[in-house]
Amino acid sequence: MGSSAFEARDVVVVGAGIIGLSAALALRTRGLSVTVLDREGPVAGASAGNAGAFAFTDILPLASPGILRKAPRWLLDPLGPLSVPPAYAPRILPWMLRFWRADAVERVRRATAAQTALMDLSRDALEPFLAATGTRAMLRKDGNLQVYEGQAEFEAALPGWRVRADHGIAFTHLDAAGMAALQPGLSPRFTHGTFTPGWFSIADPKAYGLALADRFRAEGGTIERAAVTALRPTEDGVALVTQGGIRQAVQVVVAAGAFSHRIIRSLGERIPLETERGYNTTLPEGAFDLRTQITFGGHGFVVTRLSSGIRVGGAVELGGLDRPPDFRRSEAMLRKAKGFLPGLDIEGGHPWMGSRPSLPDSLPAIGHAASTRRVVYAFGHGHLGLTQSAGTARLGYAFVTGAAPAIDLAPFSPQRFR
Repeated sequence: MGSSAFEARDVVVVGAGIIGLSAALALRTRGLSVTVLDREGPVAGASAGNAGAFAFTDILPLASPGILRKAPRWLLDPLGPLSVPPAYAPRILPWMLRFWRADAVERVRRATAAQTALMDLSRDALEPFLAATGTRAMLRKDGNLQVYEGQAEFEAALPGWRVRADHGIAFTHLDAAGMAALQPGLSPRFTHGTFTPGWFSIADPKAYGLALADRFRAEGGTIERAAVTALRPTEDGVALVTQGGIRQAVQVVVAAGAFSHRIIRSLGERIPLETERGYNTTLPEGAFDLRTQITFGGHGFVVTRLSSGIRVGGAVELGGLDRPPDFRRSEAMLRKAKGFLPGLDIEGGHPWMGSRPSLPDSLPAIGHAASTRRVVYAFGHGHLGLTQSAGTARLGYAFVTGAAPAIDLAPFSPQRFR
């Protein structure tokens, strides 16, 4: 390990998902003493069951005109791409109002610029991070095919592609023949498509996360199972209240995903973090000859190839942390996928649900707590946690050590919602 002024100090990272583990590794490999605390252990939440994509081209905020035009129709379908359980609707109303306001043209422009900067940093940081952690062989560069049902849906998507072009993102529009050459087996209902070669993926997100945990331990880091319930700034650090007692740290990084807002309430901070409950089903290997990830944007889900099988998943259910899963959503996506890919074998799959941390403007919260510079926030990445993990790790290191951040972090300020 290299020498560091922080070498004898303790940094505690709260959260052992992909953001927390990446941040912990970035800190540890630069000589800091780091412990990770997690309520369930490494990669137990949303980081385990995502689609495995490094979606660097996904720069448009969720609260963009295209989504909001579809939202009323989607919300009428309880098993559709975007839903809010009726009993939860009163609780989420303030978040939804912020989400709707984020659709203002200037706010979308600023959010897109900020998201692009974080995406560029994360893309540039990814392969060096994978090489440093011994996980480079897990990276795939198969691209993504976004498909459209008819000329009208394709033309409605073109403004978003023009924005991506303005930000230097490469893509190719395809007709039915072009899509069939790239990915045989699509239903003829899809007449247009757009292929983005810069959309990477990982062989299996859970295996990747566990490999990072193993590497962190091998580098001398410690991972412990402990539920952190509160943080209390002290004269020379931070006290972490857990169910097993009080822990002490000089610096704390909060990367607890969808649970982060519960922890930081103890610091008197209210950040409008909500839960995107994502569903998927992983089918056995060989369920389909999938050659690139396919995004069915009009239906809010993807089909992706992993080393563990074919994963069909996506959708957004804004239903909080405490409701039991509704696996009818997974079943509905499977039925649609079978219709869209007639050769797909949907038997023998394993359903899953995970809680993704979502902020109304689609940007994560990265920065210091309002009450103390000894606590750094790194949460709220929504469905882009894996994508932005390597970049966020670099930024977290900068905040902990006082180094200059690589990008302007004002748009990601945790206090921007005040």
